[in-house]
Amino acid sequence: MEVIYSLIPGMTFFGLVFVGILMWAVKRGQYEDMEGNASRILLDDDEDAMLGHKASNPKAEAEPDSKM
Repeated sequence: MEVIYSLIPGMTFFGLVFVGILMWAVKRGQYEDMEGNASRILLDDDEDAMLGHKASNPKAEAEPDSKM
């Protein structure tokens, strides 16, 4: 029975710490865009991967290859 006298204040302390972390995360905007990642996975970005690195690097298209 004596152990409960130390468990109750300990769990109260941890509960307040977790509530503080939750409040900090909400203020920092961690929960603002809940649907963005869920719908972003449905976007088709395979076209960029098929074109290779030249599409993502505009400098590579502007400079000719000097390996010839």
